[in-house]
Amino acid sequence: MTLQAFLPHLGFAALLALLSALLVRLMIAFPILDHPDHRKAHSRPTPKGGGVGIVCAFVVGMIVLYQVAQFARMAEARFIGVILAAIAIGIVALLDDMKDFRFVVKLAAQALAALVAIASGLVVDRLALPWIGVVPLGLAGAALTLFWIIACTNAVNFMDGLDALVGGSLLIICAGLGLVALQEGGWFIYAASLILGAGILGFLPYNLNPARIFMGDVGSQFLGFMMAVLGVAAARLDVAQLSFLLVPLLLFALLFDTGFTILRRAAMGERISAPHRTHLYQMAQRSGLSARRVAAIHWGFSAFHVALALLFLRLSPAMKPLVVLPPLAVQLLWLAYVAARVRRAGLSWKAG
Repeated sequence: MTLQAFLPHLGFAALLALLSALLVRLMIAFPILDHPDHRKAHSRPTPKGGGVGIVCAFVVGMIVLYQVAQFARMAEARFIGVILAAIAIGIVALLDDMKDFRFVVKLAAQALAALVAIASGLVVDRLALPWIGVVPLGLAGAALTLFWIIACTNAVNFMDGLDALVGGSLLIICAGLGLVALQEGGWFIYAASLILGAGILGFLPYNLNPARIFMGDVGSQFLGFMMAVLGVAAARLDVAQLSFLLVPLLLFALLFDTGFTILRRAAMGERISAPHRTHLYQMAQRSGLSARRVAAIHWGFSAFHVALALLFLRLSPAMKPLVVLPPLAVQLLWLAYVAARVRRAGLSWKAG
């Protein structure tokens, strides 16, 4: 794509970022307050629900895309399914910010939104395994897709507990995914990444430490859901659907922290859905690292993963699954570093 062709896209993204910023300012002026308690990092009541700007910018962008950008449209059923599912998850998550639903209610809403996307045809129907080849999944593909969407939605939601960590990370990830899609001719993924990134860009300045507003569940659940959906869409960038690995690779740090925390808490006999402050990023901040530094470290992880995603495109099919090894090594080093700090600070890994 030439620079002349790219400039209108940037102009459109700038308008969406402005729309997002205006709505975030509105949410600050008429706040849904998040009150501090023992499991939260902030010490004073702070507005939440800033993700409204991200959601609205995305929905407006997608509607415009549907109307005018034929080059970036998927099959109509899938396109409409994505928009409807996005609206549904956004509305339920905003109500959650206002009413604080039980976890089982959130899970049911996420599952329903995921089923809307799956029913529209967004399904991973085969996997390419190293040295084995392409394996058709049949009905298991729908189950795998459902699990992935719910897991990704919650992973991003759980990681949104520190100023600008998720917002900054996902802005970098959207830029990287858009670049990968541009190189591979995945025009819908490129356009959706650009639109999502624009919404985050409008929100992020208000979320930098010390945050004037949090994105809330309406932002974190929505972003997790949309990244999951884009991961399924990305699987169709190649015949073997190896490209399904792209979004998990880009989100690796968020997925690793969430997965490790869930497994550790289960092993310690804790209730998984109970509130806590024992994610790796939270323990790092509690051990003495500033919120800004922890967020910046995660931004660095995201930038590293974007570089690996670009490398991923150049690897042979047999080598592509091995691209997860470098980020795994980095996360294990991060785990060891945080564990050492926690030990020196005399902190407990148990929720309390």
